[in-house]
Amino acid sequence: MKVFYSDRFELPLPRGHRFPMAKYRLLRIAVEESGLFSPSSLRVPAAATDEELLRVHTPAYVEGISRGTLDRQAMRRIGFPWSPELVERSRRSVGATLGAARSALDGGCGVNLAGGTHHAFADRGGGFCVFNDVAVGIRTLQAAGAIGRAVVIDCDVHQGDGTAAIFAGDPTVFTLSIHGRGNYPFRKQTSDLDVELDDGTGDAGYLRALDGALEALGGRERFDLAAFVAGADPYEGDRLGRLSLTAAGLAERDRRVLRWCRRRDLPTVVVMGGGYADNESEIAALHLATVRAAHREWCSTIPPEAGAAIQL
Repeated sequence: MKVFYSDRFELPLPRGHRFPMAKYRLLRIAVEESGLFSPSSLRVPAAATDEELLRVHTPAYVEGISRGTLDRQAMRRIGFPWSPELVERSRRSVGATLGAARSALDGGCGVNLAGGTHHAFADRGGGFCVFNDVAVGIRTLQAAGAIGRAVVIDCDVHQGDGTAAIFAGDPTVFTLSIHGRGNYPFRKQTSDLDVELDDGTGDAGYLRALDGALEALGGRERFDLAAFVAGADPYEGDRLGRLSLTAAGLAERDRRVLRWCRRRDLPTVVVMGGGYADNESEIAALHLATVRAAHREWCSTIPPEAGAAIQL
């Protein structure tokens, strides 16, 4: 299993900006210190090329981001100030998902320690998302003939509206989003399967809803790749989440999704998605638990059928 990181390409954000950029560096350090992976398994990704980005995004949007010519309103919707570092980081983050997806096809699973930028549409960004890394990864692998059908299992607390819009009406990509009903984005798109949760939903309610969604997915024809957007923002301590999952509940969510994929021998690319707790180390710990769950499913000697589910 390969793990890709891009935290060395950091954005110069204004003092007091609410995006917790440091969580990516803290996560990478935690992964290194975990002993789960050899140094050679941790990779700095190549930057996504224009050709790859244009499989999903419009030429005008890619040019506007690359040259810094988008208007103020478009940048305000993204939530980051434009800079050359923003362009580089955004391309590297997409490249990380591409690398992790190729690793998944080779060895069963690959991880991007960032990514999950699912609010990026074909022609615009939003919600701290510049390019849609999962969509670019899927389209690039489809164009290469490496995969036919893919499924996006989006468990970020915010609906994957950009992903839903990009793949709308496309039978080769099934989009599942399990998210807060009353949370951002307030104008939802239509995924192939949307599971909406009320504010305050805790572990038990969330896991029941997740099990129902995975059961519905199980009746679909076979996929060639799964993309798991493992947002840490359903956590009860998240500033922007509005749900009430404990750390144990999030870990069980990861276990159930990843075991569902593993039992089907479904290559899986894991991306981190959102996480906005006040303590950035706490966010990194939640993301690390996701990485551990992926390692346990694909790198452990214990067969995927073994082990009882945690009852929450």
